[in-house]
Amino acid sequence: MDAHGPLCVGIDPHAALLGLWGLGDDAAGARELALRVVEAAAGRVGIVKPQVAFFERFGASGYAVLEEVIGAARAAGLLVIADAKRGDVGSTMEAYAAAWLGEGSPLRADAMTAVAFQGLGSLEAAIAADGGLFVLAATSNPEGRALQASRDETGRTVSAQLVHEVAQRNTGAPGTALADLGVVIGATRPLAETGIDPRDLARTPILAPGFGAQGARLDELDALFGAAAPAVIPTVSRSVLGAGADGVRAAIAAHGAELRR
Repeated sequence: MDAHGPLCVGIDPHAALLGLWGLGDDAAGARELALRVVEAAAGRVGIVKPQVAFFERFGASGYAVLEEVIGAARAAGLLVIADAKRGDVGSTMEAYAAAWLGEGSPLRADAMTAVAFQGLGSLEAAIAADGGLFVLAATSNPEGRALQASRDETGRTVSAQLVHEVAQRNTGAPGTALADLGVVIGATRPLAETGIDPRDLARTPILAPGFGAQGARLDELDALFGAAAPAVIPTVSRSVLGAGADGVRAAIAAHGAELRR
């Protein structure tokens, strides 16, 4: 992030994009698109985020491709966030942590996304792992807003409570830089609408999807996140991949310039 800025490029080889690139809707097509994006991103951004679902839909061959893509991205000096959205308790969560963050795992990434519906403590195995964890807190989809805006007896929304618990853990983390435990907050909703206190985000990295094709603009980042803006990792996917194989490098550069402005 210090070298290339906070922009994160999503790697989402869904059927429509594979067709746009002239590739087959299969594991081979996903491999071609993903490795081209890794090549285009290396040296231009610091982070990529493969969406696991678009690989695992091809079964074993898709997972083999994902292993290769994660390995290629890390070898190119990119940080990799596996957008796996896993969540469970006990030994099952331990297995998820071992799969995505465990030393020696063929799927090892630098960070993963997770769901804390069973409570933040249910993710303890992943929190303790040698990697980053981004917990869904306030998502952009309209179906989630009523649940996430529900308030407890103290008046905190569900989103705000999750962020507060994350912040409490990060307060005790060593050093002064961003901690390893972060949250996912959709950029299509102003932070003020979520009930989240920006003061709870001082050391908490924020993975923020929703920029580009979903409507949020990178030059609005300060307005959307206020005092928390320096901790935001804005993610772009369709607006980059939609430029096609010949335009992906230029699209990454254009988004980077927009963010710098």
